[in-house]
Amino acid sequence: MTAADDGRIEQLLRELAPQVLGPLVRRYGGFDTCEDAVQEALIAAATQWPVDGLPDNPRSWLITVASRRRIEVLRNEAARQRREESVAAMTPADPSPAAGVDDTLTLLMLCCHPSLTPPSQIALTLRAVGGLTTPEIARAFLVPEATIGQRISRAKAKIKASGAAFRLPPSEELSDRLAAVLHVLYLIFNEGYTASSGESLHRVELSAEAIRLTRQLYDRLPTEGEVAGLLALMQLTDARRPARTSPDGALIPLPEQDRGLWDANAVAEGTELITTTLRTAPVGPYQLQAAIAAVHDQAAAADDTDWRQILVLYELLETLAPGPMVTLNRIVAVAMVHGPQAGLDQLDSIDPVLRDHHRTSAVRAHLLDLAGEKEAAREAYRQAARLTESVPEQRYLESRASS
Repeated sequence: MTAADDGRIEQLLRELAPQVLGPLVRRYGGFDTCEDAVQEALIAAATQWPVDGLPDNPRSWLITVASRRRIEVLRNEAARQRREESVAAMTPADPSPAAGVDDTLTLLMLCCHPSLTPPSQIALTLRAVGGLTTPEIARAFLVPEATIGQRISRAKAKIKASGAAFRLPPSEELSDRLAAVLHVLYLIFNEGYTASSGESLHRVELSAEAIRLTRQLYDRLPTEGEVAGLLALMQLTDARRPARTSPDGALIPLPEQDRGLWDANAVAEGTELITTTLRTAPVGPYQLQAAIAAVHDQAAAADDTDWRQILVLYELLETLAPGPMVTLNRIVAVAMVHGPQAGLDQLDSIDPVLRDHHRTSAVRAHLLDLAGEKEAAREAYRQAARLTESVPEQRYLESRASS
């Protein structure tokens, strides 16, 4: 098989992972051991499929292999002899989960069990539902990879100890898990829209899955303002994707994009949704981010962008949900309203967690460029290129350093 074939297999395995884990947990119970069994099945597939070719039904193949591994574990647990006998009586070669049943949302809610801390909920869900690897999750959290590995291990152990059932929680418990669920979907979408590493800027399967799950949440909770806000944010952001790269995959920054390539239907749907939500629900962080995205999308050209309105929205967002990335984006808005030097002055006091982040160096480079400090801008672009693991971002930043 070619490298492209290997890439397609990797993408397929990522998409199938939650579709395999859900039926296993539903049938056998034991989230932690089922997750381990699925990981072993994925490894087996990654090894065998490039050599033997794809099976006729890849999902069933994975379920079969994972089921056999799950049963093998049960057989080795003497304390579960009775359960082993009942499970062994099943036909592992064809678990046949109920047709048309989508376990992904149920799996997401299980991963956001209240016995877990919010960081553990997010890390586990990104792994089990989003299909992200531990290094990718670590980059999303801006923390060491070992920290994420520990969070995932502890989370699986706590779910096992809690005896949580594999079903959607009752309505009265949904709001308690909603904040973690929304943050998980937000991170999955962001990883899909701007991949943290690799040759491609986008990982469309992740952003599409985040949108799909958020739509499911919105259908179930249509009066929750933050669910609507997140869905609108995703629509308004993803609408720009067709214009973000050139035919050869090179990154095109927002001011230089051909806005005629933007998805007009997604812009209209997202704008209508956030406009209605801001009138009818208490304002939250996702709604404010969606409003900012709407201001960008409604500008016919980059020079028409209402940066003063964007700055006001970022100031509200920083008050409501402060964070280093919010501050960094607000500084960009400050520079666009009050001049690049005003933004550079504020960059000097940025949160230490972002001082060595490539986005901070990229913002500094852009503002230095606007201020006419070309040589300092080139060095900042080079620094940003060294810090990012995204190949399209590296190439773009290096091209700016060379211009």
